[in-house]
Amino acid sequence: MAAEAANPYFRVGYNSLGAFATVNHLHFQVYYLAIPFPVEHAPITKIWKKGGVNIFELYKYPVKGLVYECGTSLDELADLVSKTCISLQEQNIPFNVLIAECGQRIFLFPQCFAERQALGQVEQDILDTQVNPAVWEISGHIVLKRKCDYESASEDYAWKLLGEVSLSDDRFDEVKQLCMSEAVVSENKVAQIAVLENSFMPIDTEATHYHWIKASSNAKQNNSIKECTYCLN
Repeated sequence: MAAEAANPYFRVGYNSLGAFATVNHLHFQVYYLAIPFPVEHAPITKIWKKGGVNIFELYKYPVKGLVYECGTSLDELADLVSKTCISLQEQNIPFNVLIAECGQRIFLFPQCFAERQALGQVEQDILDTQVNPAVWEISGHIVLKRKCDYESASEDYAWKLLGEVSLSDDRFDEVKQLCMSEAVVSENKVAQIAVLENSFMPIDTEATHYHWIKASSNAKQNNSIKECTYCLN
C-alpha cells in the first residue's frame, strides 16, 4: 500500500497484540502527514548489509528499534520484515511497525509498555496522561488528551514517556539477535533460489515429467550439457 501510494508523506503503521492493537487482529493504520516523523531523522548505525536489504539500529532515540531499508529488492525487504514480525509474534514479543518512504524504510519497535503497566512499573504521572504509546506516538507524534499535559509538554517529557516503552539493553540485544537470525535465514534462502534460477532452465513439459537442462560450470569451454529428469509421480 505504501509503495502504491507513491507519496513519502503517506505512512502505514501496525500495532501488534500487546502493543495497543485493540483486539487480536491485524491492526494496520494509515497516516498522511506532510512533515517527517521525528524518528525518520533519528541517527542510525548499520548492522547488516546483505542482498537486497540493509538493516540499521536506532540510537540517541528514546525507543530502541531497528530500521530496514530497501537496497535492491522491495520484495526481499517485505519478506524479511514480515517473517521477522511473525517470529516476534510467536515469541509473544509486542511490537510496532512504521512503514515510510513509499515502503522503502520500515521501522520495527519491540516494546514492553503494557507489560510494565501490568507489573506496576510505569510511573503514575505517565499513566494519568492516558497516552497509549503505539506506533504513531513512538514515531514522535504524540496526542495529548489533557490541557495541562499540552501546556507543560517538553522534549524531556516525550523522552520520559517513550522511555517507558523501550526494552532494556539486555532484552533488546536478545530480540535483536532473534531479528538478525531471520535475516540470515532469508539471505540463505535468497542465495539458494538464485543458484537454482541460474542453474536450471525449463525446456519442455509433459503430463508426468519436467525436463530441465543444467549447464556445467565449464559449459562455455567444452559446451557440456547435462539433462536431468524429475518425475512428478
